[in-house]
Amino acid sequence: MPRALSSETLHATSVAIGGRAVLLCGVSGIGKSDLALRLIDRGAVLISDDYTLVKRVEGQLVATAPATIIGKMEVRGLGIVAMPHVADVPVALIVDLFDKVDRMPLEPVMRTVAGINVRVVKIAPLEASAPIKVELALRMLDQGGDTP
Repeated sequence: MPRALSSETLHATSVAIGGRAVLLCGVSGIGKSDLALRLIDRGAVLISDDYTLVKRVEGQLVATAPATIIGKMEVRGLGIVAMPHVADVPVALIVDLFDKVDRMPLEPVMRTVAGINVRVVKIAPLEASAPIKVELALRMLDQGGDTP
């Protein structure tokens, strides 16, 4: 059996909500940075825009920005903007972004990153309720409930 990587660089924008990292994943142009900006407006803090370095440290995943993009965010129409940021935040959730998502997901989905399983939810990023859905998914994790 191949050994799990101790770190991975993911095509993901990441924010910290309540001290936990949420990785926003999806194809280019899907709305990762837009959703992150709306979450930041609601109190989240930028970890990394567009690419996130995820490291396994003592059995836990932590997210941080690659050195070349620390504290920088691309805001469409404005360019590269300096933003307050945090580093080495424990990973709690992966949010896969799609234009259309199932109304009622059948079962919980997990993804293995650097050898550790992380809960995945699917969200349409440009819906007005998308930031609230991300926060709700985190709350559901806290309560031990199944997130979709």
